[in-house]
Amino acid sequence: MFGYILLMLTAGALSGQVFSTREFFYVGGEYVGSPGNQVMAGQMYVEVWRPQQVTKPYPIVFIHGGGQTGTNWMSTEGRVGWADYFLGQGYVVYLLDQPARGRSAWHASTNGPLTMRASESAVEHQDTAPEIFGSWPQAKKHTQWPDGPESGHKGNPAFDAFYASNVESLGSTEEIERLVQIDGNALLDKIGAAILVAHSQAGPTAWLLGDSRPKAVKGIVALEPSGPPFRNSNSTGRLNGEELARPWGPTVIPLTYSPPVKSPSELAPVREPIADAPDLSPCWMQTDPPRRLPNLQGIPIVIVTTEASYHSTYDHCTSKFLTQAGVINTHLRLAEQGIHGNAHFAMVEKNNLEVAVAIQKWISANVK
Repeated sequence: MFGYILLMLTAGALSGQVFSTREFFYVGGEYVGSPGNQVMAGQMYVEVWRPQQVTKPYPIVFIHGGGQTGTNWMSTEGRVGWADYFLGQGYVVYLLDQPARGRSAWHASTNGPLTMRASESAVEHQDTAPEIFGSWPQAKKHTQWPDGPESGHKGNPAFDAFYASNVESLGSTEEIERLVQIDGNALLDKIGAAILVAHSQAGPTAWLLGDSRPKAVKGIVALEPSGPPFRNSNSTGRLNGEELARPWGPTVIPLTYSPPVKSPSELAPVREPIADAPDLSPCWMQTDPPRRLPNLQGIPIVIVTTEASYHSTYDHCTSKFLTQAGVINTHLRLAEQGIHGNAHFAMVEKNNLEVAVAIQKWISANVK
């Protein structure tokens, strides 16, 4: 992520693996525009790393979050990244740039406007220096940003290198989910069964891909997925309040419910009167009797939450929502595993491999 590409070979060697091949291709896309002046839009860049010895039955598809690209999972500030680590464990690894972002072409006339996360009001406050700016109870526990505590500021080399990797994203969450579902389906149709590791804004796309390709999705690792269901939480110091953000529960666009749902209003969400704990947000849940998410049932799912992230106040709501909808899942709080001090971007923080090992342990135990 911070530009240390040569370290990838070393990373594999640490686990007895090196590259066999490293390739890229595109999936999805369609020609748009007037005859004679058409361009291709909506296609998605995919990079595939293969170890010399593939020892795991299913590849891992890494799906980055908002304002990011597939570089999220590469080597970070001279340290081994998650793509390197899982390559070394014998997985084929797929890295993608979401449609209309990074190496996946954006067209103003087709894809709509872009947005960019501000360095201070968004990134510092929420991700890199919450111990200074964060207003949620757990924020003060953040210690894992590279260069040590209180270093996640504009002007710090680690912060500047991370922020340089941020890119514009589509302004419409609905369009993001629609395009990633289309292209993600095309990717799974091409490569076959896979495990999804999705971060933040990509979390809802993992639910959508599990819904549309349930036989191909062998497991979902949702690292602090966008949430909570239905309405945002106002307990995190974010700019938004409790406005309706995900009308279909964990997503903006439709999921398959049983009994069928024609309009998301039929889910009739209600707010819990009391939160599960003083430092947690109350959740919005379906009205009883709840509708089920049949296509997600049977897919091993883990929701991973760090100790100091703003997600620590509400990821439990996503877990509870899935459980209410009949979807068995595990909520893995890293602090309960002895992994402390992380904020929202655990994959690039100092102890990123501790987190990767915990995820690998879960995959080994649950994905068959």
